[in-house]
Order: sequence, then structure tokens, then C-alpha cells
Amino acid sequence: MSPVERKEVKQKSLKALESLGHKDLKLDEYESQIASEVIHPDDIDVRFTDIGGLDPIISSLRESVIFPLRFPHLFASSSLLGAPKGVLLFGPPGCGKTMLAKALAKESGATFINIAASVLTNKWYGESNKLVAGLFSLARKTQPSIVFIDEIDSFLRERTKGDHEVTGMMKAEFMTLWDGLTSSTDRILVLGATNRPNDIDSAILRRMPKRFSIGLPDVDQREKILRLMLTDTPLAPEFSIRLLAEQADGLSGSDLKELCRNAAMRPMREFMRQADGDHEKLAQTQNDGFTLRPLTMEDFFQLDGASVLPVD
Repeated sequence: MSPVERKEVKQKSLKALESLGHKDLKLDEYESQIASEVIHPDDIDVRFTDIGGLDPIISSLRESVIFPLRFPHLFASSSLLGAPKGVLLFGPPGCGKTMLAKALAKESGATFINIAASVLTNKWYGESNKLVAGLFSLARKTQPSIVFIDEIDSFLRERTKGDHEVTGMMKAEFMTLWDGLTSSTDRILVLGATNRPNDIDSAILRRMPKRFSIGLPDVDQREKILRLMLTDTPLAPEFSIRLLAEQADGLSGSDLKELCRNAAMRPMREFMRQADGDHEKLAQTQNDGFTLRPLTMEDFFQLDGASVLPVD
């Protein structure tokens, strides 16, 4: 990252912190580095209403995470109440784990620190530990806060004898500071997402008592997802979203999105071919407008010329 880009990132992070009510926050060198990973809720374009087929999980996240973070006084009557220190979202790729995390940050209004292992890794001895300490001190200063670690298995995987000393020290520091979030006034959540939960260190799993399995959608969930994706797309009168959901068995949420995107491109390709590649005609549509034909079921099951990777 160039000095100019680094300066822009820093200014954006400070603006995000200011918008969250932390204008006069004093940060040390390491907290400032971590602050560049802060994402303001207004910069997130995903809400729970944009996620189809996961209503029970969304309801549980609202009750067990968002409400304790936003309304701590409701949970002050007992030490057993309140948000967990850690939440794990796990399941196959493309099923909505990252979207859930973004929507959680959006609707909780919390400081969202999107951290990656590379941010906490430094070639100089002891610097990684200081960055980890900076992460948790920043989270405490800006609470309520969510520390999100995507692909958490790559960062906090099962410890082995072959681990580098620096990596082992960083993991130990992370867990020690995580355990330090014991105060009833702390409103800090570590949120992890993974495709491989069995690779995560057992000590980390113990710190994430709230775990949600995000599996492949069933037919009813696929129907909800497709209705959301096709809500602003013209469909032929005989089009059946239910039938499409039934024929899309085994597809993840991201697979369904790609299926819809490829289908939506077919009428567009037909329109562009009618213009015979005439750039002037295509440019004129900006003023004159244009209309694409509605999607049909056949559009969803026509190859678009892309190659399919072989699967073992």
C-alpha cells in the first residue's frame, strides 16, 4: 500500500470512528493500525431483510447478540444474561456466512472491526502481540464492538508442534486478551466464520459457545432466496420461482446468485446482438431508453460459454 493509499485508509477509519461517536478518541500506534480495519455501519449495504431462508438464525442473532449489545440494561439483572463473548458461523462456502456478519454489524450499530491474520502479522519479534493487544484495546474503547474474523480456521487453527514461535505467541496473546473480556460492562463480541470448523483450535471453540450451522438451503429456503434476487427483474407470466427452486437442488446462495446473473444476461446479449455491435446505437439507448424481454425458465438452464471446472 502506497503512502497516499495508507493516508486515505487512515482518514476513512478516523471518519468512521467519529461517526460512531468516538471523535476525541486517543489511539496509540497499534490501535491506529487496527483502526484502519473499522467499517462504519453506513458503509455496509447488507441487511437481514436481504438474506433469504435463514429466518430462525437471524432471529436468534437478534435476541442473543444485537439486543444485548444495544440494550445492555435489559440484561443487567443476571450474570447469566448478555451477549456471548464469541459466535461462530460455519458451513459450506457461499451459504451466507459473511452476509450474516455484515448484516449483524449493520443492524447492531456496533463498531465493526474486520480483521485478517495479515493485519496482525509482523516480521519483527513482539510486534504481532502488540497489534493483538491494540485490537482488543481499540475494541474496548469503541464498544459496543464486533471483531469479525473471516476464515477463522486459517488464523486460529489447531496448534501443532510445527507452529512458528511467533504464531504460537500471537494465538496465546489473542486468547488471553479474549478471556479478559469478563467484565459485565464489556460489550465486545468476537465473530468468526469458517468452512472448516474442525480445523479450529479447541480452545478457540470453547470461547465461541454460540455456534450457527449455515448449511445448503432446502427448497423452501431456495425459493425465498430466489424471490429476493429476482424481485426487480421482469419475469414471463408462466415463470414459476417454486419450480426453479426445486430444479436448483444442491446449489448454495452464491450459486443461485450466479444462476440468476447468467440468466439475466441472456436478454441483454440478445439486445446487444440486435444492435450488431454498433456502439452508436448502444450509446443512444442512454437517452432513448430500452426494454429487455422478461426472463423465462429456459434462460436459467442455457450454457453461457463459460467453462466449468472439474470437481473431484
